[in-house]
Amino acid sequence: MTNVVIYHNPRCSKSRQTLALLQERGIEPEQVLYLETPPAPAELRRLLKRLNMPARDLLRKGETEYKALNLMDNALSETQLIDVMSEHPRLIERPIVVCGDKAVIGRPPEKVLELIP
Repeated sequence: MTNVVIYHNPRCSKSRQTLALLQERGIEPEQVLYLETPPAPAELRRLLKRLNMPARDLLRKGETEYKALNLMDNALSETQLIDVMSEHPRLIERPIVVCGDKAVIGRPPEKVLELIP
């Protein structure tokens, strides 16, 4: 099986549930603690391509930074949104699980089963 990577926040219950679900199936994913090591803009672009979604859909709209940085402004470009997520990783929806050239957001955690053959 292709290497599996989880962009993980151990303090998030959905992230912990997703990791446990993978481990229950014998998959020990590489864990990227993205709050400690924020993804660079180029890495976020690759993730978005694998997720097949625009940057705006990866934003956590309930975070304080979302309102403080006026991210609801539809005039902001993909590049601007990606740069902001790289600078403020709490804004990135979680968990993201990558397997090969595909990725999903583990909400609900069972969504990651789409990636596992």
